[in-house]
Amino acid sequence: MIKNKAFLIMEDGTKFVGKSIGINGIVIGEVVFNTSMTGYQEILTDPSYYKQILIFTYPHIGNVGINKEDEESSKIYLKGLVIHNLSKISSNYRSQNTLDIYLKKKNVVAISDIDTRQLTRLLRNKKINIGCIITTNIVNINLQYFINKMKQFSNLQELDLVKEITTNRNYSWIKGNTNYKIIKKNIKKKSLLPMNIIAFDFGIKKNILNILVDLGCHVTVVSAHTDFKKIIDFNPDGIFLSNGPGNPELCFYAIYSVKQLLKTNIPIFGICLGHQILALASGAKTKKMFLGHHGSNHPVKDIKTNKIFITTQNHGFTVDINSIPVNLKITHKSLFDNTIQGIHRIDKPAFGFQGHPEASPGSHDASILFDYFIELIQKYCLEKYERL
Repeated sequence: MIKNKAFLIMEDGTKFVGKSIGINGIVIGEVVFNTSMTGYQEILTDPSYYKQILIFTYPHIGNVGINKEDEESSKIYLKGLVIHNLSKISSNYRSQNTLDIYLKKKNVVAISDIDTRQLTRLLRNKKINIGCIITTNIVNINLQYFINKMKQFSNLQELDLVKEITTNRNYSWIKGNTNYKIIKKNIKKKSLLPMNIIAFDFGIKKNILNILVDLGCHVTVVSAHTDFKKIIDFNPDGIFLSNGPGNPELCFYAIYSVKQLLKTNIPIFGICLGHQILALASGAKTKKMFLGHHGSNHPVKDIKTNKIFITTQNHGFTVDINSIPVNLKITHKSLFDNTIQGIHRIDKPAFGFQGHPEASPGSHDASILFDYFIELIQKYCLEKYERL
């Protein structure tokens, strides 16, 4: 008999029996797996997992505990968590709590003691992705009832998730993070700091904001619904388009604003969903991936230099390689499946990257993209002040 018995049911009827390590409840969601070996707290607090059920393929989770510094947002946005083995102790000097206590405090439905290898193979081979976690005290599970409930589950491809999690007020970010060793050696010092950056919040992560502050930027975070005229009123030196959940094509309000911003010469940098929105605003199209990319071990090739970056990824959509317009060039590709990982406007100082160069705890290979953003901003500022 398993104490605190819990169940995971997949849409094809496959049932797993495990142990509840979060709150009591029933959740249905799109199931995705993440292959990262470290950084479970950063992953849990990534808003891009909004309304998804997350599986960690690494078998041992919780060994470094929980601390406030590693949170990427103030809450956990995912619907549920699935792991193989919960560490009984946390052995890091920064740890302030254990994972199971943290999950209960954050009101997360979670299940452990699941064969995550079998479950991952099920997702990959059977091409199913809807699941249900049950951690309430149900004696007899009516399998067909929950299968029918999963059939009624709203397709996340049809939902605008960004509008549900974007900030409802503009705010300045001043914290910074001196512990993050961002590569600065290529940045030219021009005594134009601080640079005024407007960051669209599609589900933004704290480490992105910390890096921008560390690089000398004054950062104002704005709602995804903020229109072009209000952005211009801030007199920005650069525009940042953040990561976020869901279908980018449904963010028509953001796409329109970026289209207007692209008529200026203000530098624009998009990450993940922001990268996709930049592509859409430039005339490309996006499409849903079946499994997506979720992990911190993804090789990406810089097409110009042939260098390989090991990157962190978290996305379920991709820019359609068959839709690239003449105003865009492809700068990076995934070595896993050849999907687009980077784009650059040929006529504007605007570029995007599908992976996460801000990744915490890593890999930091792609962090040089922040340096490039700063170089574009400094060039723009010089030209702007020369016109004055």
